[in-house]
Amino acid sequence: MKQFFCLAIAAAAFLAACSSSDTKAPENAEPAPPKVSKHTAAFNSSFSALLGGYYELKDALVASDTAKANLAAAKMGAAADSVKLNEISNDSTGAIAATAADYTKTLSDLSKTLRSESDLEAKRKEFQMVSDAMYDLVRTVQYDEQVVYHQYCPMAFDNQGAYWLSNSSDIKNPYFGKKMLVCGEVKDSLNF
Repeated sequence: MKQFFCLAIAAAAFLAACSSSDTKAPENAEPAPPKVSKHTAAFNSSFSALLGGYYELKDALVASDTAKANLAAAKMGAAADSVKLNEISNDSTGAIAATAADYTKTLSDLSKTLRSESDLEAKRKEFQMVSDAMYDLVRTVQYDEQVVYHQYCPMAFDNQGAYWLSNSSDIKNPYFGKKMLVCGEVKDSLNF
């Protein structure tokens, strides 16, 4: 009887292992429809350029490269001035565009200030303000073309902490560079 019980358990385990949950989709299944943005192509293109400039600035600070940071800040500032705010959808009152205009103006001004700083640490301090304004802007316009990761380092600026944005969930800390490259964590992911 004991052998029969052991064989029954072994058979049940074998059947459970063989009937995995890896089911294939039927061959005639239609692919998922592509994601459709709620904003116009013109807005998305201009906003993508702004985010691209921001990410270049972040990467330059990760590399502790002040010359690249200056170039990226200039690119980001120009992109901030060129965002097609009049192309924001679902803004019948104009309130979203008006708020977004305040943020893009702030980003443009901060990019100039960041470029005027000669010290890498001063550039990083300006970047903290850039990051805060960019986070608020992404949330205001509800940019939906890509996931934007909101990341945080608790040790930045003598343990005061600071945030930044990334297009990847991987941590590459712009406030410390190589000194503490992976110090930080993802606090939020914006995926509208």
